[in-house]
Amino acid sequence: MARIHYSDPSKASDRTREILDKNRHANIFRMMAHSPSYFEQYCRLGGAIRHKGELDPIVRELAITRTGILCEAPYEIVAHKRIGKNVGVTDEQNEALANWQAATCFDETQRAALAFTDEIVRLKKPTDATFKAIAPRLTPAALVELQLSVGFYIMTSKFLETFEIDLQPVTEVVG
Repeated sequence: MARIHYSDPSKASDRTREILDKNRHANIFRMMAHSPSYFEQYCRLGGAIRHKGELDPIVRELAITRTGILCEAPYEIVAHKRIGKNVGVTDEQNEALANWQAATCFDETQRAALAFTDEIVRLKKPTDATFKAIAPRLTPAALVELQLSVGFYIMTSKFLETFEIDLQPVTEVVG
């Protein structure tokens, strides 16, 4: 059960209700809607990360799901395994993310991106070796997008866990 109550859409502004409707009133968004201005900007950046960049969506979703795993955020993991599947992440890849280093289902770019993700989450920054392994595989824009995606979903995972956001049925989860 969430640590504080979810916002009441009937008391929200038209704009907040519009954003909640667009996002199917998912629990994460109902919690975030307590701060309408932050909520709107969060959704704007999240939309850019998921729909406007040049980073390969499979690499993006592998990195986001791995971030959820490392941050121990089940809501994020469930949501982004589903989203990943919709953009081409295989069931084998989703299942292997917890121990990706031992898996053979990831290509070299995906492996470099996962190592980069692990170090962003676990260290203050990626090591030079890890950075040098991913940088030639992505454009500068895609590399920036990968880092911002991981950072954004660290924040999202911590938000989910701080407020103990309730999981929703798989058909309803959005994140």
